[in-house]
Amino acid sequence: MQNEYARLPLRIRYPRLSDCLERIEQALDAAENAGIPVVCVQHAGPPGGPVFDPAGKGFELCPRIEHRLTPRWRRVVKHRGSIYAGTDLAAWLHGQGVDTVTLVGFMANNCVLASAAWGETIGLTTEVLADAVGAINLRNCAGKADARTVHATLMALLHSNWAAVATTDEWCRALGLDEPLPHSNLVASATAPAEMGMSR
Repeated sequence: MQNEYARLPLRIRYPRLSDCLERIEQALDAAENAGIPVVCVQHAGPPGGPVFDPAGKGFELCPRIEHRLTPRWRRVVKHRGSIYAGTDLAAWLHGQGVDTVTLVGFMANNCVLASAAWGETIGLTTEVLADAVGAINLRNCAGKADARTVHATLMALLHSNWAAVATTDEWCRALGLDEPLPHSNLVASATAPAEMGMSR
């Protein structure tokens, strides 16, 4: 939710950034109305670096999120992929009695993936809102994938083990009913019919 994701080279390509931000705001509204703690995480790169320079505009929150800030939100600055690496967030969450973390924001192919996998190791259940997280195009010596493929693959991967993946609407409904999101597993994901899949 930082400005860096609205400009090159890390501009979110799928889903559309504006659509993601709408879903993020929807989730924030639902969380605050339900009295759920909100944590706002920003990534900081090296000072003077090409992206996430702590003194640069790219590090700042996008205006739509910035104007929503409240003292009730927990603020965290991280320097690695996972929101838990090198921060006190895990200890704070446990101290608050939190056992489930819902991830929204950017990027699906970095922070969301790393945080969901890390959450398993510290006893936290993770939820990912598919239409409120975004991905970028990837191309390197190991291969390439457009953002839509990256996003779809990661949502299937996460839902197979590390997270319960749902749309924001589905999450809001579950929240209103005080029900957990359905979760798959590796065996179910490996044996599901070929036509199964989320149309998101």
